[in-house]
Amino acid sequence: MKLPLQRCSEVSISRRGRIRRRDFLRFAGAGLAVGGLTWSNVAALRAEELKRRDLSCIVLWMQGGPSQFETWDPKPGHANGGETKAIDTSVAGIQISENLPQLADVMEHLCLLRSLTSREGSHPRATYLMHTSYIPTASVQYPSLGSHVAHQLGEPSAELPSYVRIGQVRNGAGAGILGVDYDPFVVPQAGTPPQNSAVVGGTSRYESRLDLLADLDSQFAEAGAAQEVNDHRKLYGKASRMVLSPEMETFDLSRESESVRSAYGGGQFAQGCLLARRLVEAGVPFVEVNAGNWDTHLENFERSRQLCGQIDRPFAQLVRDLHERGLLDRTLILWVGEFGRTPRINPRAGRDHFPRAFSGVLAGGGIRGGQVIGRTTAGGDEVAERPISVHDLFRTLCHALRIDADHENHSSGGRPIKIVDGGAPVMEAFG
Repeated sequence: MKLPLQRCSEVSISRRGRIRRRDFLRFAGAGLAVGGLTWSNVAALRAEELKRRDLSCIVLWMQGGPSQFETWDPKPGHANGGETKAIDTSVAGIQISENLPQLADVMEHLCLLRSLTSREGSHPRATYLMHTSYIPTASVQYPSLGSHVAHQLGEPSAELPSYVRIGQVRNGAGAGILGVDYDPFVVPQAGTPPQNSAVVGGTSRYESRLDLLADLDSQFAEAGAAQEVNDHRKLYGKASRMVLSPEMETFDLSRESESVRSAYGGGQFAQGCLLARRLVEAGVPFVEVNAGNWDTHLENFERSRQLCGQIDRPFAQLVRDLHERGLLDRTLILWVGEFGRTPRINPRAGRDHFPRAFSGVLAGGGIRGGQVIGRTTAGGDEVAERPISVHDLFRTLCHALRIDADHENHSSGGRPIKIVDGGAPVMEAFG
């Protein structure tokens, strides 16, 4: 028996990379043969899709702009380095700030980018740029990276959101032109259930209220608000599937053992990292965890020590945990903020905004750890070697996630807009 070739595209792939049972039975029962194409041929044709669908990304967003000198690119012995010392790491020849001892122990998994560069030194504009690869404009709402990943890698029928943002991010952008389906699901605080997710009065009462809502929406749509109602129904439909799903247990950190929870340490960022691991393990393709405020215009050294103390252990344990569970190879991690801090220390013992040369970190997702890419001058004033633009960084992320960075979406006016317009991936980051 032969089937039309287009039927092959009807084979759907689950988020966990499995061919769905209904499709297997449908094609197997038909004795699949498409011009000599066997079931094994179909599996081979979809192998790349299987790999792509099983990838995830975790962004650790350092809101406020962390100092590269007090984290990944210390300058001990130079006046610009201030009082921050450097320590050895698990990789010979690589040193980082003394403020990050736990991360120094997992350096074999980390790829340091010491030559990020940008022109945006304003918090709102730089945050938007680092989330979308575009500067903000009045005419187009550009999608964030998380929305693109949800659009490209998310499974529409999944009961958990495809894009989860843990903590509030100012000016971080949302789905923009992609529509409400790909907006982030915001969890204000990890460790507590998502807001308004409890089913009060039982499932039957909840479903009755949804029916009433549908009737009210229909009346509103007939009054000329069809598009608003359509968006409203999409949101409520997704929320209802999630609220009623057993997968809501993913948000419950108490289901982890005490030893696992204590390994991540205390505080909101620690809980956010643990929740991020649980979410990608459950198949969520994009998670963003927010930590701040790194805007150290005054008392930079003391505040940076405190902030590094909040992120050092959780970030290192996230890397260890993913590695031990066999998830690191398919989970890309990006640590970054909107820009760095000035080489020269201001009169208030602080550092001001400095987009010209700053640092970021990549790990997992095919990234080769234990290396440093790029270099700044002795005083950190300029990029001395291998400048990496925001567009280059986004291209690198897309390459790791097997997303076509040149894929075009269209604005409401029909304008084609690429995921990333310009730049080239940093190929030396990959093994």
